[in-house]
Amino acid sequence: MNLTKIVSLFFALLFTYFVVVQYNDPDPEIWMPVYGIAVAACLSIFFAKAPRSYVFVIMTLAYFFAAYQQWPPQYEGVFWGEMQMRSINIELARESLGLVISGMGMLVMAFLRNKLVVET
Repeated sequence: MNLTKIVSLFFALLFTYFVVVQYNDPDPEIWMPVYGIAVAACLSIFFAKAPRSYVFVIMTLAYFFAAYQQWPPQYEGVFWGEMQMRSINIELARESLGLVISGMGMLVMAFLRNKLVVET
């Protein structure tokens, strides 16, 4: 298995985990598809069926823009040691962080997509 497949599978599994942990979220109908789209994008790279690179760039920008929009009005941290939410600001910060990670993943997928084109 080459590095492109390993990296895309890693991100697909990471985003699958993100989808799974949304089951007890107050609004899973929003967040499961958000991360599910990232899973599908990563698997498209893994199976070499990916759309053009600009699609991943657009996804990157969309995730980063959504992260900016989701940022809490007052940052109170993300409380890594606790799963419970003490305030809406903590939940917004966690959601924003997840969107940033998704955006970074899509940026990596854009680079991997270019690598696929060069290799074939």
